[in-house]
Amino acid sequence: MKLSQLFGQTLRDAPAEAEVASHSLLMRAGFIRPLGAGIFSYLHLAKRSTQKIEAILRDEMDKIGGQEISMPVVHPADVWKETGRWFQIGSEMGRFKDKNDHDMALAMTHEEVVADLVRREVQSYKQLPRLVYHIQTKWRDDPRPRAGLIRVREFTMKDSYSLDADWDGLDRQYRAHYQAYFNIFRRCGLDVMAVESDPGMMGGKLAHEFIFLTPIGEDTLILCDACGYAANRQVARFQKPSAAPEALKPIEKVKTPACKSIEGLANFLGVPKAKTAKAVFFMATIASGETVTEKFIFAVIRGDMDLNETKLANAVGARDLRPATAEEIRAIGAEPGFASPIGLKAEGRNKYLVVMDDSIPSSPNLVAGANEPDYHLLNTNYPRDYEADIVADIAAADEGHACPQCSTPLQTARGVEVGNIFKLGRRYSDALGCTFLDKDGQQKPVIMGSYGIGVGRLLACVAEEHHDEHGLVWPVTIAPFQVHLVVLRGKGTPQAEETADKLYADLQAAGIEVLYDDRDESPGVKFNDADLIGCPVRLTVSERALAQGSVEMKLRREQEKVIVPLTETVTRVRSVIQSLQDEIAAKIAPVPYTG
Repeated sequence: MKLSQLFGQTLRDAPAEAEVASHSLLMRAGFIRPLGAGIFSYLHLAKRSTQKIEAILRDEMDKIGGQEISMPVVHPADVWKETGRWFQIGSEMGRFKDKNDHDMALAMTHEEVVADLVRREVQSYKQLPRLVYHIQTKWRDDPRPRAGLIRVREFTMKDSYSLDADWDGLDRQYRAHYQAYFNIFRRCGLDVMAVESDPGMMGGKLAHEFIFLTPIGEDTLILCDACGYAANRQVARFQKPSAAPEALKPIEKVKTPACKSIEGLANFLGVPKAKTAKAVFFMATIASGETVTEKFIFAVIRGDMDLNETKLANAVGARDLRPATAEEIRAIGAEPGFASPIGLKAEGRNKYLVVMDDSIPSSPNLVAGANEPDYHLLNTNYPRDYEADIVADIAAADEGHACPQCSTPLQTARGVEVGNIFKLGRRYSDALGCTFLDKDGQQKPVIMGSYGIGVGRLLACVAEEHHDEHGLVWPVTIAPFQVHLVVLRGKGTPQAEETADKLYADLQAAGIEVLYDDRDESPGVKFNDADLIGCPVRLTVSERALAQGSVEMKLRREQEKVIVPLTETVTRVRSVIQSLQDEIAAKIAPVPYTG
């Protein structure tokens, strides 16, 4: 490709909307252009890199038995209604009606479509196991797209789906994906870690996220350096400090003027925060079949802990949570700042749920609100004094908490999710009637798994990891071109241009991918653009080097330049590219599964 003919151009300055390095550099280097919030066009350089990522995805999926198919981006709503997700998923789903007034959806993911295929195609155990995948456009109307390709609304995803006759089969395919995903990311030049995660809208019994550690990440990870425990904070567990056993004391009402916070209350009474019960209020959107309702959630957690909204939402089966208003709190008989489940209104009891953290039952004589301004109750105890609809772990793990596996203090880190895998189990098979006849002629449900990698986000994370102050520094495996050839035209002589033209042809004939800067620009402009675009190898043809029968070669990641005889250039370049590829290949190794 000649740079003079390339569609698009480099930009000297970072775009004002760019929040992170990858966004800025992909824009400046002419890889992407925005159309709307979270919607991007991929220009030729980006397209070449994403095609290489997709080739790696296909290769690794094929190695574990995957069969590539193609599924629609537009879905009839009926199949989503069968699983209930049409009602459970909020505004991020793209919904519309076709000309016949039928409800339709833009693909967010394809579990429903795969399940529909399975119930039509699979009848016998002889047709299992199977693994299908595709690479296709998705739409999720994220309310907060950010950071360029890191968080978008339209994106390309590789999603694969395993189909098995039993849970052991799912375990094997899940572990195969676990290893394949590490292979994929390492082949793309990205180090990741796998952590336990929340299945979320996907459902199922187990999920892992593959995380690229970076300060720009929105995910908070909880990690143990001692035993290797790793989980997204949304689902992370920790060892909760045990309360000392003591005899239950009678409730006592005390005046606590202006003590609306746990810290203020503990200071006023001279008690540790662990001796208090904190009330937190939400309105939950809960879907049951086609019925979507709002229900008041009264959450109770010990005062020395913070509430985890994801755990709470999972405990009550909520699609969304929002903070309750003061009016909504008082409507059930509670008082903001001074609330507890004791003395709530009996009428309308079906309109609210009391959800308690599992640390409360083993914590005697806690201070809780009296549901009266400026008053609290001493020595409240569960279940003596009040009832809960749900008792569950709804506490947020944080740095310094004890590891659930080895008790070592936990650490936190930030990261970006670049892939995820889910054990769906029977979630979709039961909903859509995906069954097969086993060896004994019995009907059994197909056991499913789902596995995804976002192509654009992966590209952005590689750019985030591999850059310097001058521009991008692509790994050779996904660089748009392997070589950036620069010609510096001499004054009054065509020798440099003629030599560069021939070298361009010779490199291409040797199977080497070349971006040839044949433009009539200054050396400074050409070198700046070469650094910005970030191809692994730069070759410079100049009159000065040609006077020695040589060309200049430089690796993008290094400072030094070397002079290479013109007659050896193609051979040397091929050797360098092979060395760069071998470096990455050496990183592919078995990874212990931590399921």
